[in-house]
Amino acid sequence: MLAFISALVVFLGVAFVMTTQSAKKTTSSKKVPTVGILQLETHPALDAIHRGILAGLKEYGYVPGKTVKIDYQNAQGDQSNLKTMSQKFINENADETIAIATPAAQALANAAGKQTPVILAGITDPVGGGLIKSNTKPGANITGTSGESPLKSHLDLLRQLVPKAKKIGIIYTTSDHGGEYNAKKFAKICRQAGIAYKLYTISSTNDMQQVAETMASQVDAVYAPQDNGVASAMKTLVSVTSKANIPVIPAVDTMVKDGGLATLSVDQYQLGKLSGEMAARVLQGKATATYPVELITKGKMTLNLSEAKQLGLKFPASVLKEAKQKGVIYK
Repeated sequence: MLAFISALVVFLGVAFVMTTQSAKKTTSSKKVPTVGILQLETHPALDAIHRGILAGLKEYGYVPGKTVKIDYQNAQGDQSNLKTMSQKFINENADETIAIATPAAQALANAAGKQTPVILAGITDPVGGGLIKSNTKPGANITGTSGESPLKSHLDLLRQLVPKAKKIGIIYTTSDHGGEYNAKKFAKICRQAGIAYKLYTISSTNDMQQVAETMASQVDAVYAPQDNGVASAMKTLVSVTSKANIPVIPAVDTMVKDGGLATLSVDQYQLGKLSGEMAARVLQGKATATYPVELITKGKMTLNLSEAKQLGLKFPASVLKEAKQKGVIYK
């Protein structure tokens, strides 16, 4: 009898341990990861990247509210908000963070301290921005996508659409590393092509009206690079330049929708979608340190017919054909 009771106790003990381990395993397998998404501010290009990120995560089975918890924060252009929101993700033990715009990426990188993975979403010049060691081997907890503008194609398009332009105004935001990088690189391309240009800067969107008025009186065309401050104030810029009959060639498709004349640009939604897919793979265990940054530089033709009409310009047949076949036309 005693032997039977001893055997029963041992059996129940083993069963208890196995049941507990099984329960832990089940709980672990059902753990819902938390992803913090930090967006610098609201404007159409960044909003499109955000939508793309969610679509990319969903492609890999991470559905917000069901199989992944998304903590979305928008700093509304405030640097102090970027720092606070980044630290919030770390304090909440987020499994991963995603940065939309360079200042957001820099804030997340500082808060993460080379621990929590940071995924870049369309960040211009991540090496120059001090985020990673190289695009091929980022080296730590950061990887993602970079959507560097096809700047030479932008200049070619400008010269094709505004052949009489003798001087180009280039505007960027002083606090936006990506904007400054693109503006100065575009200026170098102009210089190499023997085209006169002048750089103009804003420190915030509040400066746009005054700077645009000055610029419109001094140049024949304007180039607006991939720059968050300029993108946010795009409608203000165009309201000034259109009255002066000065065309604006922007770097991003959403900036054409906001009044720019035309561009060849990387699709911001697709850029975000690729970032979301990379974020999903990192959640599944892929190491960021050896995960190369995905570079997207090919653009699609995007035209604004109403802006062209207002400026008295006509798109060449070849440009119209390309936009109809592979691009976007706003009427």
